[in-house]
Amino acid sequence: MSILKIEGLCARVVDGPDILKGIDLAVEEGQIHAVMGPNGSGKSTLARVLAGHPDYEVTRGKVLYHHDGEWLDLTEMEPHERATAGVFMAFQYPVEIPGVSNLHFLQTAFNAQCRAQGIPELDAFEFRELVAEKQKLIEMDASYLDREVNLDFSGGEKKRNEILQMAILNPRLALLDETDSGLDVDSLRIVAEGVQKLQTPRNAMLLITHYQRMLRYITPDVVHVLADGRILRTGDHTLAEEVENRGYEWVRQP
Repeated sequence: MSILKIEGLCARVVDGPDILKGIDLAVEEGQIHAVMGPNGSGKSTLARVLAGHPDYEVTRGKVLYHHDGEWLDLTEMEPHERATAGVFMAFQYPVEIPGVSNLHFLQTAFNAQCRAQGIPELDAFEFRELVAEKQKLIEMDASYLDREVNLDFSGGEKKRNEILQMAILNPRLALLDETDSGLDVDSLRIVAEGVQKLQTPRNAMLLITHYQRMLRYITPDVVHVLADGRILRTGDHTLAEEVENRGYEWVRQP
């Protein structure tokens, strides 16, 4: 069953020219799709549009998301509505939130999702148990829970924290925007293995990446190569290897 259907999507920064120029894409349950492309191709724009970033607007097309047995048009939903419906985005540059502890932030987000879904919230003790279980996936020390969100975290720690949020919220559709950027080899392996462990037959992931290196740890079901705002090639995981060997210019060749 499909989770996401993108049909003829054109989008831009508000009042600017179109960056996405007709994206067609379908993501099935249990799949990981990788979107690759050179700088400026529209990869991050695609992720931000799907998440509902206010600086971007859709000029044409639809983004259909399957939730609770019905198809919703994400472009008609507010960002918080998308989040509580199970759409999660891991940012390329995670923000710092001074004055807010990691644990409080995570519990607030988790319980907000529980309220939206009509299921019981967790108290502080129950939630700590849940977090402790999920932290093992990404080899994250418990001391990070009492620190302010991403404040004075290294690049790798911020990305692990994003994947911890993903593990806690258990999204149906995860958008990972260049999660591999700024990571050293060890952090890349830990983050990638954490992502892989969170894949289930009922969810799906859209992995935005510039390089093939993260795909050495995560084998995508489908790879799309985006250039000039359009998907020019789609294939299996071997397409990523071909891009690594030949670069992006050949993609534009007929």
